[in-house]
Amino acid sequence: MIRGDMRRQSIYLLPNLFTLAALFSGFYAIVQAMNQSFEQAAVAIFIAMVLDGMDGRVARMTHTQSAFGAEFDSLSDMVSFGVAPALVMYEWHLHALGKLGWMAAFVYCAAAALRLARFNTMIGSTDKRWFIGLPSPAAAALVAGLVWILLYYGLDNQPYLVWLAFGTTLFAGVSMVTNVRFWSFKELHIRRQVPFLALFGVAIAILLLVSTPALVLFLFFVCYSVSGYVMAVTGITRSMTK
Repeated sequence: MIRGDMRRQSIYLLPNLFTLAALFSGFYAIVQAMNQSFEQAAVAIFIAMVLDGMDGRVARMTHTQSAFGAEFDSLSDMVSFGVAPALVMYEWHLHALGKLGWMAAFVYCAAAALRLARFNTMIGSTDKRWFIGLPSPAAAALVAGLVWILLYYGLDNQPYLVWLAFGTTLFAGVSMVTNVRFWSFKELHIRRQVPFLALFGVAIAILLLVSTPALVLFLFFVCYSVSGYVMAVTGITRSMTK
């Protein structure tokens, strides 16, 4: 009886280690934001995003999926992609706006919580090719990317940045709770055959990412966050779902 209880209370170590590391990265981003080390905070959010993408894949590859892992992942995402980006933006520039600043940060944080809750309740009932609303890691990358790229190029002291931070935070927050569809990339399979030039394109992308990671990552997530609205306006998503 005791062994049975212990077995039910046990967890899979490997995938949850990645989730725990992602949670630590989010927590570290919060600490660095409080210490005014905003570039390190932004990079930590991107690291959390990479780790978050690995835990689920590791669990599926090792057949170690569990209800505990799913719940732990959601709580980790809330810290890393909800609380951390909101606090980083508030400490970076939004605090200068007073009430408007913390209200924008809270809108983002609340939207991330709602986005994660909706995602958990819609698992298995939606088309896997699409996310409904901007995924919280992408929203966090958009916010953190803005901080990272402006610090990287020494543009952190411009007077317009307060309103740029305000607009970006609200845009990312609202995009998470819209019904706009965003491509999930789940149709891409590494085992599937691709044209020869695709490998060359991947090599070029890796070179660009290594040379200027802040610029490449920020531009990618800007394009991704806009892509859903472009496809909605042009009717591409509607035609692909029929």
